[in-house]
Amino acid sequence: MRTKNYRARGKNTPPAETVRVIPLGGLDEIGKNMTVLEYKDEMLIIDCGMTFPSDEMYGIDIVIPDMSYVVENANKLKGVIITHGHEDHIGGIPYLLKRLSVPVYGTALTLGLIQNKLTEHDLRADLKEIMPGDRLQIGSFRIEVLNMTHSIAGACAFAIDTPAGVIFHTGDFKVDYTPLKGDPIDFQRFAEIGQRGVLLLMADSTNVERKGYTKSEKIVAATLDNIFSTTKGRIIVATFASNVNRVQYLIDLAVQHKRKVAVSGRSMINIVAIASELGYLDVPEGTLIDISRINSLRDDEVLLITTGSQGEPMSALTRMASNDHKNVKIKPGDTVVLSSSPIPGNEKTITNVVNNLLEKGANVIYSDIADIHVSGHPCQEELKLIHSLLKPKYFVPVHGEFKHLHTHAELAESLGMDKDHIFVLHNGSVLKLREDKAETEKTDIPAGSVMVDGLGVGDVGKIVLRDRKLLSESGLIIVVTAVQHETGQLITGPEIISRGFVYVRESEDLMSAARDVVANALDTCRERGLTDWSSMKNSVRDELRQFIYEQTKRSPIILPIFLEV
Repeated sequence: MRTKNYRARGKNTPPAETVRVIPLGGLDEIGKNMTVLEYKDEMLIIDCGMTFPSDEMYGIDIVIPDMSYVVENANKLKGVIITHGHEDHIGGIPYLLKRLSVPVYGTALTLGLIQNKLTEHDLRADLKEIMPGDRLQIGSFRIEVLNMTHSIAGACAFAIDTPAGVIFHTGDFKVDYTPLKGDPIDFQRFAEIGQRGVLLLMADSTNVERKGYTKSEKIVAATLDNIFSTTKGRIIVATFASNVNRVQYLIDLAVQHKRKVAVSGRSMINIVAIASELGYLDVPEGTLIDISRINSLRDDEVLLITTGSQGEPMSALTRMASNDHKNVKIKPGDTVVLSSSPIPGNEKTITNVVNNLLEKGANVIYSDIADIHVSGHPCQEELKLIHSLLKPKYFVPVHGEFKHLHTHAELAESLGMDKDHIFVLHNGSVLKLREDKAETEKTDIPAGSVMVDGLGVGDVGKIVLRDRKLLSESGLIIVVTAVQHETGQLITGPEIISRGFVYVRESEDLMSAARDVVANALDTCRERGLTDWSSMKNSVRDELRQFIYEQTKRSPIILPIFLEV
């Protein structure tokens, strides 16, 4: 690693090398994390994630970073290194690999989850497994892989020795001295790297507003122990599928209490299969059963691990709560554990699920009443520890909304860091980094959000979303009529079709009057000699819109369709 000797430069000293740091996602937001490091004609990507659409993104499946800058410079790209296997760090990889070919580096579980995604997209890729302690060379970048504790196995940080100096990226992490599985963070190695010199630190900011420390996973283990010891009926636990260590602990408890384990939910089934194959899960033979068999067992012999801890509308737990699940019907005596904390914005959907479960007689245990989840991100004291060990010259807070980045910047300043050495960037910002200087470029790189709708990537923009919003709020009226093109004479119709506006059979008077408005508008066009399609459609749209608003105070989308005769 590079020594911490920022020496003065004389006349014969070669000019300082410059590395550009370009975040394309993960700043001013939670999700779609992606950062580019660029040195001369070489580029290295750290993570390539996605995020879920907001409520205003009607019909959108996922949102990924704008990768246009990377694609335009594909000849420079040497590799993609992945900190861990959560969706907000790997979800964009298939869309990147559809456009260019590049090796992807990650730990075994991370690559297993990526491979599962690539199979769904019918893609092949050069996946290279790495482990904590590995040192690898990718172009001019020398990378040391360091173990991190997080809410998914196989998480790591990267100490990247660049020609300008060491860039340390923490990835997502928490300081857990007593993880359920695996080793804690090697703080001695962190201190050694800090002593040798860290030019830039990029650190997780998600929980920076919280004082103190994030609780250990052992706290959840104690709560789960008590639940299994005191529960006689079926136990149903909803948790994040990616939290493999918690799933392992649940399986261990099931074996201890002589319960069989069934899993429900597509992502849970996939991750259990992948983690078992890769050795991250140890499931004794005969423990895991098909969900269709649970009804043939006594209630005290059943553990069901499922998705849906966030109340997602189509998740397995939500379907159980609404009596729509094929194999599971909630009944009195069931104990349902929501082993997660609500993601901001999901509170209402989670409350609905809890209420539905309680109405069916289940005993529901959730974060408000028991310690059944701990965060995977660091609070203030953990961040102070990392900053103190690494002693970076420059700092960029990452992985958070603006309020998180701003608070993390203040935290770094409170530890004695020079305010001019702290950079709160935005997606698309370019930080020019040298051993003796850091500054942002005046011009940003394109770094917006690309929406994925089915097979369409980036073909839905603001105009389409605006129309979808209008359709969702006021509905659609289609006017169909046959017109003599040369004269504008009405031949048949007009017929009016309503979707999401009113139920036609119950609004015959309104529909009849609307047909008269359309006919009169066409007559007026013919009298004025305006018989081109554009003029007639505009006239019908304007007259009908005014009439509908006067009668209903609504503004549906109006779509005239003329059939030429």
